[in-house]
Amino acid sequence: METLTQLEAATRLAIAALVGLGVGLERQWSGHASGPRARFAGIRTFLLFGILGGAAGLFAVSGAQIAAAVLVAGGLGFAIAGYVVAMRRPDAENDATTEAAAATVVAIGALAGIGWTALAAGAGSVVLIALSEKERLHWFVKRVGERELRAAAQFAVLALVVLPLLPEGPLWGPMEVRPRALWIAVLIFSGLNFVGYFARRAVGSEKGPGIVGMLGGIVSSTLVTLQFARESREHPARSRGLAAGAVGACTVLFPRVVVLSAAFSPAVAASLAPRFILSVAVGAALTAWFMRRDGQQASTNPPGDENPLRVFAAIRLALLFQLAITALGLVRERWGEAGLYTTAALLGVTDVDAVTAAMARPGSGILVADAARAIAVGIMANTLLKLGIAVALGSPAYRLRAGAGIAALGVAAAIGVWWV
Repeated sequence: METLTQLEAATRLAIAALVGLGVGLERQWSGHASGPRARFAGIRTFLLFGILGGAAGLFAVSGAQIAAAVLVAGGLGFAIAGYVVAMRRPDAENDATTEAAAATVVAIGALAGIGWTALAAGAGSVVLIALSEKERLHWFVKRVGERELRAAAQFAVLALVVLPLLPEGPLWGPMEVRPRALWIAVLIFSGLNFVGYFARRAVGSEKGPGIVGMLGGIVSSTLVTLQFARESREHPARSRGLAAGAVGACTVLFPRVVVLSAAFSPAVAASLAPRFILSVAVGAALTAWFMRRDGQQASTNPPGDENPLRVFAAIRLALLFQLAITALGLVRERWGEAGLYTTAALLGVTDVDAVTAAMARPGSGILVADAARAIAVGIMANTLLKLGIAVALGSPAYRLRAGAGIAALGVAAAIGVWWV
């Protein structure tokens, strides 16, 4: 049993009342509390529901559990009765949002009453967002299908079931394999893939190759450059728009690497960000210019739509990440920091993500500035690879625009490496 001062009790009751007031105000604004199809509760009723829940919580902490239970049961019973009455109308709509909100306000008020004021305030904010953003939530539901739900369930299993079962390590002697750290890298890679996938689904391919290419760059700018180059050969009329998408994808790589490095080391990410400002500015300007002229002439789809999480690709990246760690250890042991940039360049041709994770990982022993510069060198090597792909595989128009844009990004990246 808790002894409260009148001020403490009044504060808890005020928070409960404010939650009810906010929800009631939203219901009033949305038109659910007025008109011929009005539900049972408006701003005043919801205010009272909040106070009722808060009083129930105060009774509970004061030792009067029976009184608390009666109040909560009465509030819930009133909400249920309101729903039953509403459903008996000839023009009734099968919608219980207002009644469910009333029951939730009672419960949140009770949380405030027993002293969980921060939790009550946060839960009340979530309820308000859920009620006021109806159109956006319905739009979101229309964009989410069986494939996305399955991917979300798979990610939950990977994060909540598989991860806790893995040992911390290190294992297997000199390689120092840390299974849990590797699996965290898998989750990070898969999470980025899912973000890119859902962003593309949300925007849709009708926005044109410029936008679609930038969103595809969240997953893999190399694959976007390769696929768009091949498509430019098959459909030469689309070459200019596809070039805009390729340059946009290569530009997105820079902020993507900053986000990925921040997941491993915020200090490395902070050192990388100023080195990439020029590259992002140049890439954004070129992409916008290409798109303004003729970047929307055709729509296309970037790679990766078939698998939102791309788990096997993420596992491959994690294994490459482990090999990169081992290679960096051997190089530093034999040649010190001198071989760091050469190794980063060689690994960057294969995959920038693995280089980023290896350089930015905690406990790597690499100085922040050296790690940031090595990641930038890896990006430069990867940019040269994409330049070669665009020139070798693209149509003449694609080769000219995408090649020039990617080359400009490489020059900007080089300036960022050595002059920042």
